[in-house]
Amino acid sequence: MKKIIAIVILSISLHSCIKEQEVNGSKEDFNGKWTLSRMSSSRPNTETTGEAMLWQESYTFNKDSTFTKTRVENEKSTSVSGTFSFKKETDGEYLILTHAKKTELIGSCMGNLQEIFYFLDKNTLSSTWKNCDGPGLEYKK
Repeated sequence: MKKIIAIVILSISLHSCIKEQEVNGSKEDFNGKWTLSRMSSSRPNTETTGEAMLWQESYTFNKDSTFTKTRVENEKSTSVSGTFSFKKETDGEYLILTHAKKTELIGSCMGNLQEIFYFLDKNTLSSTWKNCDGPGLEYKK
């Protein structure tokens, strides 16, 4: 229980440090393929890009608020799908992905069906999974 409380407190404090940013452009500009471009861990000097990353991954966002996530790891491709929505908070706008079923591809602090991302800028998404010792993942459109 103490670990869960610590994770929640850490997550809230990290979110409050994020500078408020607007998603420039329309929601239609958001649709399309977003590809994993950078991966890091909580340890110093662990950033990887390109083929050096542990896996390759992309999200395809559709106009009907559905998405497909595809990961290629060890020459095996796995795809999952679900729906997405946007949530505006005082510290910025977040992208909430809700998977259709439980899968190991869900990068989440809470262990549920949701993944949460925030916008570094209009063409860069960052996963909140890093707030609880998951990898830091950034996606580019």
